[in-house]
Amino acid sequence: MKYFGNGLSEQHKELSHMIRKAAELERSKALFLEIHAKLHLSSVSNTEKNEVDDLLCDLDRNEYAIMPTSKDETIAWVLWHIARLEDLTMNILVAQKEQIFNQEWKKRLNVAITDTGNALSDDEIMELSREINIGELLHYRNAVGQRTREIISALNAVDIKRKVRLADLDIILSAGGVTQQETSKWLLDFWGKKDVAGLLLMPPTRDVMLHLNDCCKWKEYIRTKKKFYRSGITIPATNGNSPGM
Repeated sequence: MKYFGNGLSEQHKELSHMIRKAAELERSKALFLEIHAKLHLSSVSNTEKNEVDDLLCDLDRNEYAIMPTSKDETIAWVLWHIARLEDLTMNILVAQKEQIFNQEWKKRLNVAITDTGNALSDDEIMELSREINIGELLHYRNAVGQRTREIISALNAVDIKRKVRLADLDIILSAGGVTQQETSKWLLDFWGKKDVAGLLLMPPTRDVMLHLNDCCKWKEYIRTKKKFYRSGITIPATNGNSPGM
């Protein structure tokens, strides 16, 4: 069922058809940025309020840390996951520069992990969701989104078809962006088969669309049901200030 992003799948399909065509470079970049703007808080792109604003504007701190059913994660985990994926792939693999996340961000976010969270157990997802500073998580994702927009604006036709470098995948592994667990390390093989165009079509766009749809579904579930698979939080609500709204 569609809970988020009506029309985005069609735009993404259009982007996939044109993104590797040199003659369509500027149009492709503009379409990417249009899609990307709808997947972040509107403050990231200085556009009108959007569905992400609507999703996050009235969430209670507790709601970020509820796992509705045994098949689900939490909204806090999703925001961490998609922010880390975008940071790692856009900065290290596409721009071939340092990621935004560093020890200062780790401290601000109040997290014990540095990877994308793919291999976390339910207990570990709940621990992350309870402990993470939601206000700083939103600030971090905003910073990642703004950097992505700068990177995309600077790409040329040669960049779009450039293959991912093995050395940059090694940087992600050594920096703790993925772990040695199979449920995490597979990302390196997946990214290693991509060119820049392929990366643009997945971590910062298609993948985010799917995850935000889940979050909107969970928000509705949380507000209409009384029992959840996993819930409970002890962090004060003041930890959940939402920037950019």
